[in-house]
This record gives sequence, structure tokens and C-alpha cells, in this order.
Amino acid sequence: MIISDEKRISQVQEAFSKLFPHLNLKFYKKAHSAMEGSQAKEEWGTDLTIGEIRNIQEDKDLKIQGSMTVGELEQTFENKFGLHVQVFRESTGGIWLQTTATDDWTLQAQNDRSEAMLSGS
Repeated sequence: MIISDEKRISQVQEAFSKLFPHLNLKFYKKAHSAMEGSQAKEEWGTDLTIGEIRNIQEDKDLKIQGSMTVGELEQTFENKFGLHVQVFRESTGGIWLQTTATDDWTLQAQNDRSEAMLSGS
């Protein structure tokens, strides 16, 4: 996934969701610590471009693998791009949960857990 100034937040979110259909990536104005959540009022609108919100101005390729933990992904966005992100996992009833208590789980484990919950397994 290329993170460039021209991409809209919604485009990055769509690319991420293609890799992990039961996960969502949200962008925030302020950083958060490990195992800590982000407040909805701090969320950036999805129509903004990456160039409008990031602190590190360099286009880079981001290799996202299922073996990465949520914490590693969030730190990578912070360190490489100056972007504050939070991963959400889909739950029953159309609810999206911040993965704060499970930042040490891999992205694949998060996605698999959501899929199992939604299918009733």
C-alpha cells in the first residue's frame, strides 16, 4: 500500500479493508499510547487527504502483513508517516470495537476473531 499525499483517508481505509475485511482503520488528530483508545471527537474526516493530516512528508510503501500486531501497525503509521491510527474490529450488531485490549494480537488473529464471532463459531 502506497501512502501518498494525494490519497484520501477513505482510499487508505478501503485498501486496508480489502486485506482484512473485518477490520477498519481510523485516523486521529492525536496520538494514543499502547492499549489506549482514541476519542471519536478526535477522528479526522474520511474526505481529507493524507497530505492534509500527516506530520512526516514522504511517500513510502507500507507492507502490511497479517503477522503484524495491531500495535506494530499503529506504530509504523506513527513513525513512518506521522499519522495517528487506531484499528477497529467488527463485532456483532454492526458494532466496531477499538482493539485497545488486544493490541498485541496480529491483524490476522483480529480478523479471524471477528469472522468467527459474526458466523457464530
